[in-house]
Amino acid sequence: MTRRRDDRGPRGLDSSLDQVSAQLGLGASAGIGKLFAHWPEIVGPAVAAHVQPVRIDENSLVVAVDHPAWATQVRHLGDDLLDRVAEATDGPRPASLEVRIRR
Repeated sequence: MTRRRDDRGPRGLDSSLDQVSAQLGLGASAGIGKLFAHWPEIVGPAVAAHVQPVRIDENSLVVAVDHPAWATQVRHLGDDLLDRVAEATDGPRPASLEVRIRR
């Protein structure tokens, strides 16, 4: 990979996050920050106590749950949850939801 002259030197964290976020198709990095910072408001405090976002990309939202019963619940809420995430982050709606059970 060849670097352009203006890519040298330190860069601000905001611009670096914006660049990575854009490459993932997520728009501004502020949307990702909103997802993690406002997760309890997006999904509600009861769900947030048992379900945490792990990562988001243009195709999927990955969440971790603390019990198999919560995995079932989150899968059931899948489309609604993805709609809420898109609305809260002002970004594209992830196409799928991946649920992982924390051990």
